Amino acid sequence: MSLLERLNEDMKQAMRNKEKEKLTVIRMIKASLQNEAIKLGKDLTEDQELTVLSREVKQRKDSLHEFEKAGREDLVEKIRTELQYVELYMPKQLSEEEVSKIVAETVAETGASSKADMGKVMAAIMPKVKGKADGSLINKLVQQHLS
Repeated sequence: MSLLERLNEDMKQAMRNKEKEKLTVIRMIKASLQNEAIKLGKDLTEDQELTVLSREVKQRKDSLHEFEKAGREDLVEKIRTELQYVELYMPKQLSEEEVSKIVAETVAETGASSKADMGKVMAAIMPKVKGKADGSLINKLVQQHLS
């Protein structure tokens, strides 16, 4: 089942169950996917769908961080709920140990030895973990391995 089909089924179910928040989030995800398809002028591949979902997760995490800093607990809860719904459509996330192992392998593959090689390592690792790990975690682990 494609992501769009799954979203449509979940949207129907959310309507039947009168889950307004879930329905709103699903509609936002669908709109983002459709906007990206229009922008590219073709149907999205799985990889492109994953990119859109990752962007949605990142936007919500950034908003969550800002609302927490501002002390807006009402909005923090709303964003947390949205984030949970969006993450339902993301692939299973890798644990920190799994990401660390992949980082170590990639550092060895690229022959990186200093922080100057960080860009080379990040460019090699991101396709391997796309959508399965948070970019800031990867960045932190790569810095640890190169220091």
